[in-house]
Amino acid sequence: MNKSLKKFCENLIKVDGFILVDANSTEYTIGKPEKQIPIKLKILDKSLHYKLLLLPDLYLGQAYTDGSLVIENGSLTEFLEIAMKNLGRGDTNIFATIIKKVFGTYRYLTNFNLIKKSKSNVAHHYDISEKLYDLFLDKNRQYSCAYFKNDNDTLEDAQQNKMNHIIRKLNLKNNQKVLDIGSGWGTLAIEIAKQSQCEVTGITLSENQLKYSQSKVRELNLENQVNFKLMDYRELNEKFDRVVSVGMFEHVGRKFYGKYFNKVSDLLSDDGVALIHTIGSVNTPRDPHPWITKYIFPGGYTPSLSEVARPIENSGLIISDMEVLRMHYAHTLRNWKERFIGKKDEVLTMFDEKFFRMWEFYLAGCEMAFKWGDQVVYQFQLTKDYRSTPVTRDYIYQ
Repeated sequence: MNKSLKKFCENLIKVDGFILVDANSTEYTIGKPEKQIPIKLKILDKSLHYKLLLLPDLYLGQAYTDGSLVIENGSLTEFLEIAMKNLGRGDTNIFATIIKKVFGTYRYLTNFNLIKKSKSNVAHHYDISEKLYDLFLDKNRQYSCAYFKNDNDTLEDAQQNKMNHIIRKLNLKNNQKVLDIGSGWGTLAIEIAKQSQCEVTGITLSENQLKYSQSKVRELNLENQVNFKLMDYRELNEKFDRVVSVGMFEHVGRKFYGKYFNKVSDLLSDDGVALIHTIGSVNTPRDPHPWITKYIFPGGYTPSLSEVARPIENSGLIISDMEVLRMHYAHTLRNWKERFIGKKDEVLTMFDEKFFRMWEFYLAGCEMAFKWGDQVVYQFQLTKDYRSTPVTRDYIYQ
């Protein structure tokens, strides 16, 4: 089976390369390594000889996390870059495609992101430890794609750019009511309040994020302008002039897209504007990444454009503007990863080595998916009336 794995790797790797060392300590040169001392991928568990053939998307991350796969003469990021720049937007092999289809169909049929389940999924990731997020996020705890306008932008610069870009797209007027669905640690909602005279409501399913957001509002004396609630968007019944949602749509679930956009339509006033910022895929619809689903974001899914367009149309909303942010999340994730790795000693005071490797794989793998794979960020501006926003995009860049 190790020779089958060698052949699989040789078929995949056409640019650059590495040394594969199987569990029998036999070395194989894969591709044409460009480094003078090539990266070594060492397999320490014989079962990986066939597991990596059948479902590499799951077992590569598992093996790196539990230490049964080791990388020498280079970093995890360097190895994943070699793999992803060869794989690109495609699948690894026919076996993986079939198995992911079976697993994905099962998850689709059994994954009901109902209100209670959605709260549990959110807690799995966002309520781990606030100290953990402080190690790698910007000072305002923005856990979504930043907007790098210049090559020398810092993470803090780019996150502020992102908020400014979104706020301009919302085309806010004084005294409007604004809803932030999935408000996270509250930074965007608070920034909207600072830049306008609007009344802002933020809703989240994370108890930790709610407490933090409320404390920030008190600290800034914005209690009369900003209100955060522990609430699912499906439980809300009000009208808002503006609706914004950043990095939350990925947790809605495919079966609920119709209900989500119908609810956004219900919440939005007749002349209102909504801005939905979500990770998405430039490929046709495919099943969720099995390792990410199992270990990082249960219930999560990044949609193709075609999967989002139909439910928007069915809701009666109009896509008045759409932007595709292509490399921005790769840059964001690189910043997060470098900060996370640089704070390894502090991470290990809170979690074990296995957790560290799991999150290193998560951050590095996602970085490469946005750099070489099919992942992008979509920003949908939605209205009910053509006249709700200016007829040109100049107002976004003034």
